Amino acid sequence: MKNIDSKGHVRGESVYLDDITVRVGTLYGDVFDAPCAHGKIKSVDYSEAEQLPGVIKILTYKDIPGENQIGGIFSDEPLFAENEIHFWGMPIALVIAESEFTARQARKLIKIDIEEFPPIVDPKEAKAKGSLIFPPRTFKLGEVERAWKQCDYIFEGTADSEGQEHLYIETQGAYAYLMENGNIRIASSTQGPTAVQRTVAKVLGVSMNKVEVDVTRLGGGFGGKEDQATAWGVMAALGTMLLNRPVKIALHRMDDMRMTGKRHPYRSDFKIGLSKDLKICAYAVTFYQNAGAAADLSPAVMERTLFHATNSYYVPNVTATAYSCKTHLPPNTAFRGFGGPQGMFVIESAIAKAAKELGVEAYEIQQKNLLKDGDEFPYGQIAEQAEAHSTWKEACDKFNLESLNKEIKDFNTSNKHLKKGMAMQPVCFGISFTNTAMNNARALVHIYSDGSVGVSTGAVEMGQGVNTKMLQVAASTFAIDPAKVKLETTNTTRVANTSPSAASSTADLNGKALQIACDKLLDRLKETAAKLLKAEAKHIILKNDLVYCEGKPSELTWEKLVQAAFLDRVCLTENGHYATPVIHFDKTREKGHPFAYHVYGTAILIVTVDCIRGTYEFDTVKLIHDFGKSMNESIDLGQIEGGLVQGIGWMTMEELKYNKEGRLLSNALSTYKIPDIYSVPKEIQVEALETGGHEMAINKSKAVGEPPLMYGLGAYFAIQNAVRAYNPDYHLKFDAPFTPEKVLKGLYEKANVSVPGV
Repeated sequence: MKNIDSKGHVRGESVYLDDITVRVGTLYGDVFDAPCAHGKIKSVDYSEAEQLPGVIKILTYKDIPGENQIGGIFSDEPLFAENEIHFWGMPIALVIAESEFTARQARKLIKIDIEEFPPIVDPKEAKAKGSLIFPPRTFKLGEVERAWKQCDYIFEGTADSEGQEHLYIETQGAYAYLMENGNIRIASSTQGPTAVQRTVAKVLGVSMNKVEVDVTRLGGGFGGKEDQATAWGVMAALGTMLLNRPVKIALHRMDDMRMTGKRHPYRSDFKIGLSKDLKICAYAVTFYQNAGAAADLSPAVMERTLFHATNSYYVPNVTATAYSCKTHLPPNTAFRGFGGPQGMFVIESAIAKAAKELGVEAYEIQQKNLLKDGDEFPYGQIAEQAEAHSTWKEACDKFNLESLNKEIKDFNTSNKHLKKGMAMQPVCFGISFTNTAMNNARALVHIYSDGSVGVSTGAVEMGQGVNTKMLQVAASTFAIDPAKVKLETTNTTRVANTSPSAASSTADLNGKALQIACDKLLDRLKETAAKLLKAEAKHIILKNDLVYCEGKPSELTWEKLVQAAFLDRVCLTENGHYATPVIHFDKTREKGHPFAYHVYGTAILIVTVDCIRGTYEFDTVKLIHDFGKSMNESIDLGQIEGGLVQGIGWMTMEELKYNKEGRLLSNALSTYKIPDIYSVPKEIQVEALETGGHEMAINKSKAVGEPPLMYGLGAYFAIQNAVRAYNPDYHLKFDAPFTPEKVLKGLYEKANVSVPGV
């Protein structure tokens, strides 16, 4: 089934925040933000800005009727700065004017006097100074200290990964207006409508039922709108409440890049011990997460880093410790993979270092240590239906690894200026919110008297195709034409207390809730059909818009059945509630069963490096992915390709740079590069692993949002292998992204390496 949004997208008819027709009297807000990373506000002069014609009001923390706090997990982040500046881009005031242009002009007229203090931008420096968001956490398995004595080889090193800009096409924004009796409705570009509702209520000092948040769709999110969409919704609502007029905020791209948090940069230290037969006996890792100036979602992101510290490998002795370090960068936040990629990059670096020192290929160590059923993860869960070995074997067999290796060796032997490199990248990713309490969802289904169906869930459509999957669930349960089903907007009044669309769990949680609601309605309709056909309900089935009795088609169509049920006063509305069973996690012991299931896969990445210029092209990425029983192959394939390329971008070209003063240098698309059509792999070959699927996945179709991003990790190591093929003296470094500049330095890092042909 095609994505139901595809026609609207290509025709430009799909409605995003900026497409909503504004009401008469709408005002526009623009944020005045901090021009330094750390300091004390001595004075702010708004007088000249306030006198600009068209300026209605400039709001500061003094105008807030409730609490000046927006932190999602901890209350440590003010909506507007009061006396201290915590990061460059921290909101200080909201200028509200008759037009967006006027608001931006007025912002330039505000004068601020700040006593600046030295900022901290490095997480290890923050750790050394005791600047932490919350206490460190450690996951343990086995006895690492005792295991070192049994290792034949031990290697140590460091691995750092930079942040990543979300670069959703639609920037952050919200549009708020008053309803009757002081109620407020907010159209928000958010992955977490309930988070916006809850925070607006807290800041405005009203109850949650006074605030309605509605989301039609997002122009991309990638985690950047899970928590960080909240501030703009709150500001718009605050302006609306105080001025009694609609207020709209839509950030300009450079404002968005400057003010919002990114994927967390990490610095890490590792130590790995192996036996002579390449089994990993012990692994110790310390993560230093650069959380930025406030908690945001950093505690949960850090937790997932620990969960995925050993990726697809079974390691019997593990100690993984993580520090969430408070710096003076914008509060970093969720990003596809949610800390998992940062953890996986470190163990892949450790394996690469061990392989180099031992003179073997990294994939030999990877293969020797893949997870199997019955193995214990460092967090206590026992691997079940593990597909690490099967996806690896399938990749080697189907894509003929031996032949690929020979082709690369032959190519490198016969070419002076071009060298190829290959890497294998296995992935194991747990599916569920790591905060157990968030693993629940609800759905509301109406069957109208004409047979059409309206579906509301807590799922937010942001390009991932979740609305299409929800429609499939309803249509297949009722056995009706999908054209009869309409997906409503995501709305806190229809479906309350939602978890954000995140953690790759949206389709599973909301789809299961929807399934429950539809099943209840179906049971009622079968009872009605049984009465009409004078049969038992157990002999009734629906198929192709028709009622079947004892296996034979009747004259009762879907529409006639619904009409009969309506006239018989049968309730044609139902709610479904789903809470993931089985999962649990005890944070006092750091043990439990936090994930409903795991997604597995193995990728082979091949790159060609231009050894004169330091540039590179990915020739192919071939991968075997564990879809389970995919309920929509075209949508899932799109998620695989998009996630893979986003992961490659993080590992290669997306260089997020702050200077020592905490100012974002890569603050525009001229300085921050993401993969375009010319830099994606020339070939992406995706093959599905044949499996029976998993009962905890909706229709046994496994989650596909985040896992494919981690295939991109292999890009770093493929490039590194190509550099080594050219320069045997190259010293391994683990400092992502591996930009062309770093590649060029690696190719010629020793003075006695000549440039062939030059």
